[in-house]
Amino acid sequence: MDAVRVALLREVLAGTEWLGATRRFAGALRGSVVAHGGGLLLVGTPEYEPWHLAAHLVDEAAWSGTPELAPTLVRHRVRPSDPPHLAVGPGRIEAAGRGETLLVVAPEEPAPLLERVHAARRAGVTVLALGAGGGELAAMAHESLPVPEGAELDLDSVQHLVSAGAGENGTGSPRAQRGFRDRLSRLAEILTAPPPAPW
Repeated sequence: MDAVRVALLREVLAGTEWLGATRRFAGALRGSVVAHGGGLLLVGTPEYEPWHLAAHLVDEAAWSGTPELAPTLVRHRVRPSDPPHLAVGPGRIEAAGRGETLLVVAPEEPAPLLERVHAARRAGVTVLALGAGGGELAAMAHESLPVPEGAELDLDSVQHLVSAGAGENGTGSPRAQRGFRDRLSRLAEILTAPPPAPW
């Protein structure tokens, strides 16, 4: 979903609680990683890997001048042939410590993931959660944004709003200072550029 579609989605959602909720969550995400100087880990479940959110956060980190937003994607199944940025396994969560942030995107809550998140929180990691809500994950998280089954938005759409919001929060960022024409010009560059190398 590009910036134009995110803007249209925000327009459609005007007057709903989703805009405020996603901006608050994005602000918590940005505030946590900026305050601690980075160290953002992003993990999903064995069945749901948030690789698309990882890619958007990398883009937002570059566009907003906030490198701390670029996450390390933690995957449940890593093969020896995977490139380095896709070869980080669950052991990275266990090694996480104070000053790091763990963003969990989980439509369901498998027990092994909950155990790792609980251990990370005990080690001083700031935990943020996007998921169905109301479960153990939300109770463990410092900040959570529930996306229940049957909600007006699905988990993928919420992730787009959160990543865009994380890149925009803060008045000091270069992105916030750019005018409409600059942003439109940047969007045109992105749309006409050759496709990026595959993840």
